[in-house]
Amino acid sequence: MFNLTPRPSPASDAPTLPQRVPVTVLTGFLGSGKTTLLNRLLREPDLRGTAVIINEFGAVGLDHDLVAHTDEQMVLLSNGCICCTIRGDLVGALERLAADPGAQAGTLRHVVLETTGLADPAPILHTLMGDPRVVRNWRLAGVATTVDAVNGGATLDRQPEAVKQIAVADRLFLTKTDLATPEALETLRRRLPQINPAALVSTDADEALAALRGLLDASPLNPVLDAIAANRALGFQPVPGAGHDPNRHDDHIRSYAIVRDKPLPREGFFAWLDMVARMRGDDLLRVKGLVHLDDSPERPLVIHGVQHVFHPPEWLPEWPSADRRTRIVFITRDIDPEAIEETLRIFERRRPRAPASSESPSQPPPARRQP
Repeated sequence: MFNLTPRPSPASDAPTLPQRVPVTVLTGFLGSGKTTLLNRLLREPDLRGTAVIINEFGAVGLDHDLVAHTDEQMVLLSNGCICCTIRGDLVGALERLAADPGAQAGTLRHVVLETTGLADPAPILHTLMGDPRVVRNWRLAGVATTVDAVNGGATLDRQPEAVKQIAVADRLFLTKTDLATPEALETLRRRLPQINPAALVSTDADEALAALRGLLDASPLNPVLDAIAANRALGFQPVPGAGHDPNRHDDHIRSYAIVRDKPLPREGFFAWLDMVARMRGDDLLRVKGLVHLDDSPERPLVIHGVQHVFHPPEWLPEWPSADRRTRIVFITRDIDPEAIEETLRIFERRRPRAPASSESPSQPPPARRQP
């Protein structure tokens, strides 16, 4: 059955925080303005209690010098890409933060993790969502990606990492819009929803700063609900492209949604999700959704995953609107949407096994604490 990562019991010698602290990942390709945005964020007067982790690719942490001086704790990871050679250092940095006396006293409220511009964000998200040493104290609040309005189109053509940074984002921030031609800006704005229609796009610097601030304190459910809302306007249909070009990295990315009017069988749904994650997990860039299970009609199930790794399922106390359909948003690479649909139709017909005598099939499992 589907393997979802619960919050582990802490080891006896491992630091444990009073409550789990949200981590916001700030990513974006080289020169897209991550540090500029982070600089503005750190100048906010009420940001006390925020720790910053800056990853560098190279021998000297130049971004550390560029970031405005603050009184907050800062951890700089140097000499390698966070998604490749020093993921262990990310775990170590978070463990050191957890052991800090201020964090132990409950004063640490957020962590902002700025990745290198060359980073594939998926392994970073895996660490934040699935490493037992991390999920004990930290939870992923969301992913913000900066996109250079001047060079973004050419970067997407040449760099697959840039496409993935956009594909996994909850928020997209277009930067340098004052330097881009109206034609280039409009072309890029049309291109981004073809990669990730669920992400909210900001083009104004103040709007981007406010959106990043909002993401710091976001509930882990907010990105899922935002994705559902964004795709409502699209009618939950695959996003049409302007024509296939095998040389464009983002032409391998598909965004679509599965919608079901009728409740899904619990056992069949989790068996299907397990099968899809196991067989095509590398190509599931982001999956978010609200699920209506037949034995829990009054409480929607929230799912949220990146490739093979999914948050523990979270039960909302009630439906957020009158719409009780199952709606699952997929952002995938080289996966036929119809194949996903067809496999779900097969599992929808699966008969449930008889429950054990000590269990009631009408009751949902206890809600696990969300990372």
